[in-house]
Amino acid sequence: MPEASTDQADGLRRLGAREAVRTVAITGGKGGIGKTTAAINLGTALCELGRKVMLLDADLGLANADVLLGLRTRFNLEHVINGDCALADVIVTAGSGLRLVPASSGSLEMATLDRAQHAGIISAFSELFEPVDHLLIDTAAGINESVLAYSEAAQRVVVIVCDEPASLTDAYGLIKVLHRRRPNARIEIVANMVDSAAQGRTLYEKLARVSDRFLRFVPAYYGAIPQDDYVRRAVQKQVSVVEAYPWSASARAFKKLAQAADTWPTAARASGCAEFFLERLLRTHAPRREDVLQ
Repeated sequence: MPEASTDQADGLRRLGAREAVRTVAITGGKGGIGKTTAAINLGTALCELGRKVMLLDADLGLANADVLLGLRTRFNLEHVINGDCALADVIVTAGSGLRLVPASSGSLEMATLDRAQHAGIISAFSELFEPVDHLLIDTAAGINESVLAYSEAAQRVVVIVCDEPASLTDAYGLIKVLHRRRPNARIEIVANMVDSAAQGRTLYEKLARVSDRFLRFVPAYYGAIPQDDYVRRAVQKQVSVVEAYPWSASARAFKKLAQAADTWPTAARASGCAEFFLERLLRTHAPRREDVLQ
């Protein structure tokens, strides 16, 4: 084990020579709120700005980003864990230029990786030498150690919410746990599938009031994505709405979010670089059940 740790540290130091990467975890607490669709479209819109973007599908047991993008994948992270291939062999690229690190679907083993196996993924990333401006992490739904670890490791956390009581409750629960475990976490709220900009702002303010009252912490408002039938049509076509219907209301909203994300500062080594993301991911993946149960 010490030898593996040394190899991992060497790999992380190699990453230190690269430019800073904006690392963003996209999560939401509840499933079915359009989290993966948002990640794909934000990534695509960033690619249209000329940025090099990688999307890590961190829903390790029920991954579907490759399906939504219509990409054929021969390998995924499960093959990397099993030693069948290198991480570079797993990456697939969409027509937009968005590079995807796919995970497997229907795999209980991947959904319940232990700390050593996550360390294997991290070690694989340390050997990857592709230039990246933005690393987006599409987490699983719920509040489990995998979701928390990836969210804590990222420079920013984007929490997707929609106008449903369960979505708001789960989003607040996720924010509570994240804030307790990492008080300086940068958390941004996106209101999804709203009827108007005013509804999006109202939805955010509901969550912000509860958070302020009980946590003395107010997440930032990132923006809103309108309810748009063109999103459903794009999903059926297995392509991003930004590509398929660039003039649609939802595509314009994703492009606005991408422009904002591209202005976020790249932090110093202590919180924004790729190697620190990996180091932090390894450090925070150790279970802390008491935080989840409180």
